[in-house]
Amino acid sequence: MYYCMKFKYIVIIIITLVLVFAVVGLKPHIERKEMIKEEAEFKKKLNVPAKEQETQPEKKDYIKWVDFDVSKNAMDYAYKYDVSSYGDENHVKMVELLAYLGAKYGGDFSRFKYKDIYDLTSKINNETSFSEIVGDMKYYSYYREAYGAVLDGFVGEFTINGENRYGLKVFSPIGGGYGYSHFDDFGVSRSYGYRRKHLGHDLMNGVGTPVIAVESGYIEAVGWNQYGGWRIGIRSFDKKRYYYYAHLRKDHPYARDFKEGDCVMAGDVIGYMGMTGYSTKENVNNINTPHLHIGLQLIFDESQKDGINQIWIDLYDITNFLAVNQSYVKREGNELVRKNSFSEQSVVDYNKGDKNDYHITP
Repeated sequence: MYYCMKFKYIVIIIITLVLVFAVVGLKPHIERKEMIKEEAEFKKKLNVPAKEQETQPEKKDYIKWVDFDVSKNAMDYAYKYDVSSYGDENHVKMVELLAYLGAKYGGDFSRFKYKDIYDLTSKINNETSFSEIVGDMKYYSYYREAYGAVLDGFVGEFTINGENRYGLKVFSPIGGGYGYSHFDDFGVSRSYGYRRKHLGHDLMNGVGTPVIAVESGYIEAVGWNQYGGWRIGIRSFDKKRYYYYAHLRKDHPYARDFKEGDCVMAGDVIGYMGMTGYSTKENVNNINTPHLHIGLQLIFDESQKDGINQIWIDLYDITNFLAVNQSYVKREGNELVRKNSFSEQSVVDYNKGDKNDYHITP
């Protein structure tokens, strides 16, 4: 009888521990979803107007959650293979290699080993097609779409100073040579206005540090926001990514007179680091430390843009990855501007529905 009771208590303890670990593991995901819902409800109470929805019908089935856990190390190796194999019959894009690894690791890149990329590329170089390799991977298509939403605009053909190149066509968010300090602060608690978690990444330097457009796109938001102060929001040409730059400088936040719908190119100076925000009154410094808040939202359906199912990702590793590609600046009058000319060919004007190729110049 004694041993039966002892066994019963052991089973109860084991079940309790399993439930506790399950709750702890799910807690960050639950908190992020609840925080986004709380933010939307708070803005509704303030009568903040929602952005007018696109006329295109809402998709019935689209990705509603992405944990982008890809390490800088993995991005480095995948990018190198992408560039080195460009033009070859066995060329595989960076995002495809990372999607393969995502499917292999279940999205957990703490398991990343360079050997896994080496083994994969060795198979490809021995005449095994990449499509054959990933054909039997159950979750490859999911990771290809999810990681593609993050990275599809990162690598491609472009022209810099009149020279055609293939490689990174996105830039570090801080001007070349200025530097910054940062740490992985995604999800850290915030309290202004309402309880919430930090859905961006903060880069610290001095007031006036040039802020750079990471990717080319269209301006969707510009002006004052009580949380972000002077801020600017840029949508990628393929509409999958929304970049949010906040806390720009008091009195002189922007590099030029931007308006919604304007086109900016990757590497352009868009503004200057500051301390504005946390105030319903415009042009107020209520941030303690000069820094740039940059956020990246993924959009698989237009209903996600301003709804409760927003997807924001951790930019710490991406910021470290982009540090190798900086846009250097020069002074023209009272403004800093990019030093090197840059353009992209075959950019589709998604906003206007024009499918003809055109050439954008800075």
